[in-house]
Amino acid sequence: MPIPPGGRYHEDAAITMSVIIDSPPALKPLTTHPFAGDDKLREECGVFGIFGSPDAAAHTVLGLHALQHRGQEAAGVTTHDGREFHTERFMGLVSEHFTSPQVLEKLPGHAAIGHVRYSTTGETVMRNVQPLFADLATTGFAIAHNGNITNAWTLRKQLVAHGAIFQSTSDTEVILHLVATSTFRTLLDKLIDALRKIEGAWSLVALSKFGLIGVRDPLGVRPLVLGRMGDAHILCSETCALDIIGAEYVRDIEPGEIITISERGVKSLKPFPPGRARPCIFEHVYFSRPDSFVDGMSVYEVRKRIGAELAREAPVEADMVVPVPDSGVPAAIGYAQESGLPFELGIIRNHYVGRTFIEPSDQIRHLGVKLKHNANRWLIEGRRIVLVDDSIVRGTTSLKIVDMLRQAGAKEVHMRIASPPTRHSCFYGVDTPERDKLLAARMDVEKMREFIHADTLAFLTIDGLYRACRQPEGRNDIQPQFCDACFTGDYPTHLTDLEEREAVADQLTLLASTGG
Repeated sequence: MPIPPGGRYHEDAAITMSVIIDSPPALKPLTTHPFAGDDKLREECGVFGIFGSPDAAAHTVLGLHALQHRGQEAAGVTTHDGREFHTERFMGLVSEHFTSPQVLEKLPGHAAIGHVRYSTTGETVMRNVQPLFADLATTGFAIAHNGNITNAWTLRKQLVAHGAIFQSTSDTEVILHLVATSTFRTLLDKLIDALRKIEGAWSLVALSKFGLIGVRDPLGVRPLVLGRMGDAHILCSETCALDIIGAEYVRDIEPGEIITISERGVKSLKPFPPGRARPCIFEHVYFSRPDSFVDGMSVYEVRKRIGAELAREAPVEADMVVPVPDSGVPAAIGYAQESGLPFELGIIRNHYVGRTFIEPSDQIRHLGVKLKHNANRWLIEGRRIVLVDDSIVRGTTSLKIVDMLRQAGAKEVHMRIASPPTRHSCFYGVDTPERDKLLAARMDVEKMREFIHADTLAFLTIDGLYRACRQPEGRNDIQPQFCDACFTGDYPTHLTDLEEREAVADQLTLLASTGG
């Protein structure tokens, strides 16, 4: 029998599996996501940690506000007051719960970690909301994780077979169990031992009675930065979270680096074998806020450079450049400046769209794009438009926006995409469709152009993207400078869970074909 998405598989006589297991979460289709209609790739999490602040909880909440774009399903904060741990976790936005004085009063302490989340692994339910907490032999231990563990399913089976009892379906809990079962003596050594067993991408913050810990995976796929505010030290996913609390940026945590922050100060160690960094290039295309710095580069500047590269690679005769707000704005500015065409806000975004809008009929559902965007007819009518967006995922939103511009009287619509075609799924903490749902995996550029009803369609080349990210020679195909697997299919780590699921599926297919 086939394994249902997100379902369970029971032991079969011909296939030895002694425990009931969850199907690999990295393969969950985007259509199960509550934001599926957005037709965008979604970063899955943002993390924040602070040590040495009498207002640790309040500063963490403010930091999570700044990181809200990285996760809008749930948020949580854990603090330590010198004796006890305190945790508050809620479904929904940070502002919906953590602005209450009553909630903050429940979070005393000088140290805290926080998390905002979308879900790729596990359901969107309370038991998966982070930080996750466990009582270990020597201390309580809370952890918040950004990324995705690509062998979590495999490790989970092994842990359950040895008696582990899981309370969530999140891959983050695998780390907790690995720490708890490690035979090393100190908490830090237990954590290092645990992280050496996992594959994939992770930036995490952890809190114990001994202090705050931050870790970035050896490839540096997911970002993590260090900041300072007076005597307090901060770890967070993006520099914009430092700005909101008035903290200064100190530096990026290096790939494979562990930072410990305690009363003894800030210490750094690198316990993992050295390797070549592969930070996620899509942080520069879309995920990070434009006012952040990622790996020493201004995200806004990179996106303008992307637009300029796109204008040089794919020029077209037109009357104006129009961004798809807000994701296409910086690249459209760069395109306009390089091409000499005027930049105009030909599409107006409604910033007050609720997250739970009810769509009671096919007709209303079809109009859904106008809840967020509306064509500025006065500008558009009779004009040739260069329409700039950051990416095309399934193509449904691009189709609706192009049609909307035509209905507003656009003479021509030339779509320009500020990234290469997204042809492959991400398994490193980004919510993407299964590959057969990605438009670029099913069609060439000309077919895609026909699908979205554009007059012309062009994507930025992979070398153009690299040049915009300060790699003047483009992509090094032998040793790529970034993780660009969503564009190239060049995955920088093993995908153990994917390989195991495919092996199980092949065996089940064989059994079905032989009547087993």
